[in-house]
Amino acid sequence: MKVKCPTCRKWTEWQNNPYRPFCSERCKLIDLGTWASGEYILEGEEISEESRNGGQNG
Repeated sequence: MKVKCPTCRKWTEWQNNPYRPFCSERCKLIDLGTWASGEYILEGEEISEESRNGGQNG
């Protein structure tokens, strides 16, 4: 089965591909860097300060 790499859009084999869904280590690392730089985000509810502190005040 062939799929398109989400980074470069090149067609790549799915089976026996150690970088899937990417076509190469390069595309995999580009995607990781995009997440790490904050360009990709997952929307959700804001976390309250109380929740961040484990429910403890002060």
